[in-house]
Amino acid sequence: MSIAADWYGVVTVVGAGLVTVAARASFIVLPARTAVPAWLRRALKFVAAAVLPALILPDVLFRDLGPQEIVNIYRIAAALCAAWVAWRTRNIFATLGVGMAVLWLLKLIGPL
Repeated sequence: MSIAADWYGVVTVVGAGLVTVAARASFIVLPARTAVPAWLRRALKFVAAAVLPALILPDVLFRDLGPQEIVNIYRIAAALCAAWVAWRTRNIFATLGVGMAVLWLLKLIGPL
């Protein structure tokens, strides 16, 4: 590996850190009456909807993989059941309960 390739990684990490600090500090450093552009307000409405799947999906797909497994079918089935309950009921406790119950039941039953 060349020295230049090492620097690309360093510059990428430092750049990502600076962008993160700037975004977080903007809410503290800028004056209270700073107007937020309409396009940014519209974009910020989708942040939670984008972050939640980004946090959940890797855990559902790639956690506790057995030998020769590409994805975890039990977690995918439990996530799909939980998503259906969330869509139908809009109740977080029912969603969590059904997702956990389906996952535990599938693990209890054993290999499909």
